[in-house]
Order: sequence, then structure tokens, then C-alpha cells
Amino acid sequence: MLHIVSDLMTADPFAVHHQSTVKEVHDLMREKNIRHIPVIDDQGILKGMLTQKIMVAQVMKIMATYGPNAIERKEKQSIAQDIMATDFASIRPEQSLSEVAQFFVENRHGCMPVVNEEGKLLGILTSSDFVRLAAALLS
Repeated sequence: MLHIVSDLMTADPFAVHHQSTVKEVHDLMREKNIRHIPVIDDQGILKGMLTQKIMVAQVMKIMATYGPNAIERKEKQSIAQDIMATDFASIRPEQSLSEVAQFFVENRHGCMPVVNEEGKLLGILTSSDFVRLAAALLS
């Protein structure tokens, strides 16, 4: 039976370096069909999160300011740390799933990065993980 975050999380999730270009992030999100990407430093310490919502807002901002033909050029000139969210919650691998599920419900988060005591990224837990768990339990 699954009881703690490490039982359900995706270990070693896709992540980007804080100096990655927004174009690289956008391409990874599209290629891997993912909506949330942790942003890390050289030591793997979590520095921020990039979401599909942030990326869409960035594209809209570029289009409004420079026009649609400038999207790729401007994405290559911007880096992840310039647009990443830094005000997000993270969780620990030993936290109980019931506690984290309640946080998801109350705060309407799509994902939460899983970190150790030093802030190193270990995994990611998404609302989709909970849906898959519910489907398995209902089968």
C-alpha cells in the first residue's frame, strides 16, 4: 500500500537548469508533453518552477510586445530564472500522501516538487499521480 510521497512520486523528473533558455524549456515541454518543470542549479537544488501557464503568459507577452514573428527569437534571449515561479510549495519524500492530497485539494496545485533537507530535487508529485492512484484503487 502507498503511504508516503516517495511511494507515488516520479523520481528524477525532467528539470531544466536555471540558465536554460525559455526556448529550450518550451521545446522540452512540447516534446515530452509535460506541464510542470522544476528549475535547478548546478548542484540540483530546486530554484523555481515553470508551468504551462507561465509559458503561455510569456508567449502572449512576447506576441503583444513584439509580434508573433518574434516568439522564437525572444524565447532564445530569455532564461528560465527570469520567468520561473519562486513562490511555490515543495514537499519531502517522507510526508504522508493523505496530508499532501489534502494540500492539493485545498490549494488547487497541479504539482509539487519533492526535495530533501538541502533542497535538492528528488522527484515530482502531480495531481495526475493521485488520479492514477484513485483509478487503480477503484479497479
